[in-house]
Amino acid sequence: MTTINEVRTEIEKIDHEIIELIHRRVGLAEKVLESKQKEGMQINDRGQNHVVLDRAVYAATEKNLDTSSIKEIFEILIRMNIERQHELSGEGNLP
Repeated sequence: MTTINEVRTEIEKIDHEIIELIHRRVGLAEKVLESKQKEGMQINDRGQNHVVLDRAVYAATEKNLDTSSIKEIFEILIRMNIERQHELSGEGNLP
């Protein structure tokens, strides 16, 4: 039988993995920005944002997860990446 502490330990490990994945995702902002600058693209690529959201909602549906919540999470991830790209380009909201 699994104890509550064992389950919580497993959740904590997953939380750390999620944070690491978010760190890696935001870390790609520099490469994305470089590519966008080379191609003369705007930082906020609304078309790509929709592709990412649609992909996330589809994956959530496949896993029987709440699609509204998953969409919100991915909207935050997209916003984080856009903000990071603005920071890297010198347009950020840094003090």
